[in-house]
Amino acid sequence: MRSAPLYESEIKSLPRLGRGKVRDIYAVGEDRMLIVTSDRLSAFDVVLSDPIPDKGRVLNQMADFWFEKLAHIVPNQLTGIDPESVVSGAGEKEQVRGRSVVVRRMKPLPIEAVVRGYLIGSGWKDYQATGKVCGIELPEGLRQAEKLPQPIFTPATKAEEGHDENIGFEQVEKLVGRELAAKVRDTSLRLYQEASEYAASKGIIIADTKFEFGLDPKGSLVLIDEVLTADSSRFWPADSYRVGASPPSFDKQYVRDYLETLDWDKTPPAPRLPPEVIAKTSEKYREALERLTGRKLS
Repeated sequence: MRSAPLYESEIKSLPRLGRGKVRDIYAVGEDRMLIVTSDRLSAFDVVLSDPIPDKGRVLNQMADFWFEKLAHIVPNQLTGIDPESVVSGAGEKEQVRGRSVVVRRMKPLPIEAVVRGYLIGSGWKDYQATGKVCGIELPEGLRQAEKLPQPIFTPATKAEEGHDENIGFEQVEKLVGRELAAKVRDTSLRLYQEASEYAASKGIIIADTKFEFGLDPKGSLVLIDEVLTADSSRFWPADSYRVGASPPSFDKQYVRDYLETLDWDKTPPAPRLPPEVIAKTSEKYREALERLTGRKLS
């Protein structure tokens, strides 16, 4: 049985700390947070008006799966505390059920750790114009959606509003220090490599993804936010992948492709989505979860 779409949570029993493009964040004491994953969808860094049914629950369960699977590589933010145990207002347990986590508070690093394994999206446009992706020289003659000789680390700054901006590794070193920058890069590449190998066994290609990290009170690196979800990654079905064309995706690329057909300048407000686009996008999110984890949406 599906739950009603949740565009924005209203948790009155906890102080609200912030509202991101998709997630609502509340304080649980001084050292923990409740993160509620809504059904909002952002495309081209603009939050759309139409929620995607089940999207938040899919993202939450997919991230939980990967946090557990990759915990041997780097510690993560999860506490294991039941989100329903930290709220008390009327209707609040229903709002957090299946779409929330209670996490440790970390000091977030001011970068997004992007790893690309295939030549697609802004990377493909960059390569066509310069022969490079984010300043990294690549071999000549690569085609759209082609697998790169090896995955590359292409970090970006994090923007609260508007578009994230690609930065060079030297800038990451200036922002967080040389040693920590190297650790973030190496950890990101290892996470991507292991996740890609697993996903391939399930018939899914992870073309690219982004990770976010924070530091715990002892200064240790911790994986935070979401990880390898259909929002933070580009998932392709391996059986329909072809070099030279943009493959169909299990992520919000379906919405992006629709929006690209419209006369829209990618600034707010975004156009409304037709019911069939909403339904198809919801279906793609659920299919990605089922393929990757072997579990239906609980």
